Amino acid sequence: MAMLLTNAKIRELKARAQHLEPALKVGHEGLSEKFIAALDVELTRRELVKVKFSDFKEQKKTLAPQLAEKTGSELIMRVGNVAVLFRPKPAAPEPAGDE
Repeated sequence: MAMLLTNAKIRELKARAQHLEPALKVGHEGLSEKFIAALDVELTRRELVKVKFSDFKEQKKTLAPQLAEKTGSELIMRVGNVAVLFRPKPAAPEPAGDE
């Protein structure tokens, strides 16, 4: 699911990401199902999530895009041992009205 993000939107997301602390760290378990589930929860809650590679630093170039693919998010940037992922919050369902 590729999102169509404008350059302006990407710049805005990068600017927002500068002020974030890493929400999750890729540790010795790597991209386990538990880690992917936790990342999915964070993306639903926050939209923009910073992930730090504590372990697997050598594989971060291949693992960061895998994180985006597995969570249906967009890899906004990868700097050093940190990746920033974005997935827009789902639209709130319209309340059912009595007519």
